[in-house]
Amino acid sequence: MMHSITLINGDGIGPEISEAVVNIIEASGLKINWDLQTAGEAVIEKEGTPLPSRVIDSIRKNRVALKAPVTTPIGKGFRSVNVQLRKELDLYANLRPCKNLPSVKTRFDNVDIVVVRENTEDLYAGIERQVDADTAESIKIITRKATERICRFAFDYALKNGRSEVCVVTKANIMKVSDGLFLNTYREIAKEFPQIKQREILVDNLCMQLVQKPEQFDVLVLPNLYGDIVSDLCAGLIGGLGIAQGANIGEHCAVFEPVHGSAPDIKGQNKANPTALLLSAVEMLKYIGEQAYAVKIENALFAALKSGKCTVDLGGTLGTKEFADEIIKNLHQA
Repeated sequence: MMHSITLINGDGIGPEISEAVVNIIEASGLKINWDLQTAGEAVIEKEGTPLPSRVIDSIRKNRVALKAPVTTPIGKGFRSVNVQLRKELDLYANLRPCKNLPSVKTRFDNVDIVVVRENTEDLYAGIERQVDADTAESIKIITRKATERICRFAFDYALKNGRSEVCVVTKANIMKVSDGLFLNTYREIAKEFPQIKQREILVDNLCMQLVQKPEQFDVLVLPNLYGDIVSDLCAGLIGGLGIAQGANIGEHCAVFEPVHGSAPDIKGQNKANPTALLLSAVEMLKYIGEQAYAVKIENALFAALKSGKCTVDLGGTLGTKEFADEIIKNLHQA
């Protein structure tokens, strides 16, 4: 089966790491019809927006996209390419697997956490106003509908991926109404999944325990703001944003992307590390049912990391292209 997938090759280092990842996937033997779509700072002058409608149309048509980092202009009217994509396509679930990688030195060596973040509401709904010259307010929105679907997503993910526990994270002891609704809705959804362990924790306690014993956590499900903060904390546990994968998933579409930015300072220098985009692509392959290819590529990446034949930021000496070539060599030897 030939898959048609939208490829947004991004800004800065985006085109370089996109090319590396596409070459690795093609070397695995999996055939994909890539629908290349440009977006970001580079298209503003020509099309008047960093996110042309053709990009949205392509993702709606193909239902799956692999997206490299895109630069959002500072101090201009467009809020964020990522935010707009989530809004237009109703990508309500932000998925951030955080697992130690071979030979990447960190303070902990037994981290394997999946952060499931609600993506559409909470304080990030953007309902704010200036009350007077000295006071501003922001409204926190938590709805039963959005909470039901993110909690069900978390439990479904746990079930399909052999995970044993889903832990809900709130501050319901203080925000008894809003976070209380999130917590109580989680409890209701949890009843549908008796085979998965349930756990409840306050967000401040979670942050303390994550930097003491992160191995105790499995799947975390959180409202938008806590999820944003905790997912970056978990990325720090495994080596930082430079190797952190991510996905934004909705009922009809999914966009897989690395967490890091476009790093324009090293654009075109063959220094960029494609690992985060490659791991995002691996998650994408699992999503479209190509589990065997996903495992094959992941193993080839891990073999390169174990051998130390990787980019400088991971302790190696290779450039972007050479690192990709090393992974491809491992694919051929598998």
